[in-house]
Parts: sequence; C-alpha cells; structure tokens
Amino acid sequence: MTSTHQRAEAAIEADPTVPAIHITRDFAATAAHLVRAHTDPELFVRWIGPNGYETTIDHWDARTGGSYRYEQAGQGFHGCFHHVCDDRLVQTFTWEGMPEGVSLDTMTFEDLGGGRTRMHATSLVGSFEARDGMLSSGMEVGVNDGYAKLDALLADGLVA
Repeated sequence: MTSTHQRAEAAIEADPTVPAIHITRDFAATAAHLVRAHTDPELFVRWIGPNGYETTIDHWDARTGGSYRYEQAGQGFHGCFHHVCDDRLVQTFTWEGMPEGVSLDTMTFEDLGGGRTRMHATSLVGSFEARDGMLSSGMEVGVNDGYAKLDALLADGLVA
C-alpha cells in the first residue's frame, strides 16, 4: 500500500569556506533503513537519481574497502567505500565523464526519535569551480527525485 505524503525537499548548500556541498534531509525511517538503502544494490537502483532514469549495477561491494560502479542514462559512475557502519558512510564518487572530479562523500544519520532520521551528507571536491559546476548541473533534481522515490519505498515497507 502506497501512502501519500507531501514531497520533502533536501536542503542543498554550498560551503563558503571549503569546496563542499552539504545536503540535509529528514526521513521517516531509522538510520539502519537508510544505510541499507544506500548500500544494498537491489534497493539502490530503485531510488537513485532523477525520475525516468534506469540504473544498472556493474559491480557493488558495499563494505569498508569495497568499490562500486553503476550506469544511468548511458553515463558511468564509480567509487570506493572507505567506511561503512551503522550510522555513517564514507565513499568516493566519480562521474566517468569527468574522471578528475572525484568527490569524497560522507553521510551521517542522526536519530530524531519516533522512527525519524536526519541525513547529513557532505561532498568535498577538489576546487570551488568543481563544486559550483556540480551545483549548476541540476543535481538538485536527481537528489530530490531520488529521495522522493526512497520515501515511497520506505512508506511501502520495502526497506527492512
């Protein structure tokens, strides 16, 4: 059964002091559910990215020291999982169209009580120009569409 709810938007902000982007978003889910949604490839492909894009996994090893590669809309993305635990994920992310533009992404999951969790994500890139390029790429569409799809999976009980 799908529940209806108002679409939540992620707060996406440029850091004024370092070339980083901060994303904050609340979910009606536990930290364990969110970590699973970010590390289970069968779940990940169901929500990541803009509406209408199909994601396929080339390889996926979501453990500390593991790596991943997936494709979406003919574009490749890859990285390494540096740290995977119950309330924190640290990984690199590279769009293969710009292989020198690696970001270091850190996600923490803050328990808000009542089965709600606030995700704090930071993407640190190599320059302010790269950061501004990411922000002007339309990334907010993929972030917000993806997390709306994740909300639906969570509401339907498909992330256990």
